[in-house]
Amino acid sequence: MEKPCILATTPGENGSINRCFAPCIEKHFTIVPYEKFVLQKEDFADKIQALFVWGVTINVDRNLLQSLPNLKVVVNGGVGVDHLDISLINSFGVKVSNTPHVVDNATADIGMGLMLASARKIVEGHIFSRFRETDDLTTISLGTDVSGATLGIVGMGKIGYKVARRAQGFEMKILYHNRNRRTESEERAVGATYCESMEELLRRSDFVMVVVDLNPQTHKLIGAKELALMKPSATLINISRGLVVEQDALVDALQKKAIRAAALDVTYPEPLPRDHPLLSFPNVIVMPHFGTHTMETRQVMVERMVTNALAALNGDQLPDEVKA
Repeated sequence: MEKPCILATTPGENGSINRCFAPCIEKHFTIVPYEKFVLQKEDFADKIQALFVWGVTINVDRNLLQSLPNLKVVVNGGVGVDHLDISLINSFGVKVSNTPHVVDNATADIGMGLMLASARKIVEGHIFSRFRETDDLTTISLGTDVSGATLGIVGMGKIGYKVARRAQGFEMKILYHNRNRRTESEERAVGATYCESMEELLRRSDFVMVVVDLNPQTHKLIGAKELALMKPSATLINISRGLVVEQDALVDALQKKAIRAAALDVTYPEPLPRDHPLLSFPNVIVMPHFGTHTMETRQVMVERMVTNALAALNGDQLPDEVKA
């Protein structure tokens, strides 16, 4: 029996699903490479029933949706769907799903990793060891303690809560600000204190970790005003979405030494141009959105994408449907 067709960027190509995960998809589907589809739409348009979106390599716009008359579902690899116009997609009778919760642990881990790397100058130490022209360690400025410091978590959803659990192991004082307050038992379990206002959290924290979804309310949530409230000795860590932080304001704050440092897994665009000012600061760590970049997490993400696609094609309820 012929396997149903899905549209996706060629596995292994830049910005696409890693080739090692392709067999999980090919067990159930025939992959129509997007690059091939663009050149031969008439050969594939009627066959494609699902669209796999990995990153932002495929622009799911009206023209693409109109060219796929039998499309049933757009499956997004990852949690954030801010790059998808869900209302538009739904208007074509097409469902949307993502892969929530799969990424929680890996993302919380990268947040802790960035905090430790920035505070303890791990990157600088590595560079010193590789390229040193002197054995004088005073050429590397001193780091700062994580243990016992105050961590302010902006966004206490599933990932934020896992960050708090990890920070508890470092005996950190944990503050959090969230749209909805956690229950007292949940707060006690991680030793977290709720801040009614984000401003209070910013003023009191040694490390501020941003862990929110990107939506109209969080777009450029951290700007010049918020950065000015932080301690001069504080570090900003962003593991949410690049557009949650106003990058020009962050550059300005770093230039003026309004904050000590920044550690970013997300930026806009991704990756940053090589001449971007943020890449010139010795006290800034920039990652190319590596939060979910582990073999184990990516494997489960792809498996979850397949599960959602099969449910849509079988007319079943999608386990991870996202609605407008």
